[in-house]
Amino acid sequence: MMAKKEKLEHSELAGEFTDDGITVLVDIFRTSGSNEDWTMEVVTQAEDLIRWDEPFATDRDAFDEFLAVVARDGIRSFLEDEEPSVH
Repeated sequence: MMAKKEKLEHSELAGEFTDDGITVLVDIFRTSGSNEDWTMEVVTQAEDLIRWDEPFATDRDAFDEFLAVVARDGIRSFLEDEEPSVH
């Protein structure tokens, strides 16, 4: 018997983000109908997945963290890692 897949609630802040000619998908989500913390993932054009280990109390906290990484390290920092990246 297959496990029922949980429905996810996606933040309104989630979506494509373009900087320096590079577009990534920022996905911020939690289990639908819950008050759980938010999980954030970034998916590159090459379909590399970067997931933050620590959840965020709000979707705004998650998006602010994404923006801080882009401001500090540049959007290319999501592309240059050969090893799986953990933030």
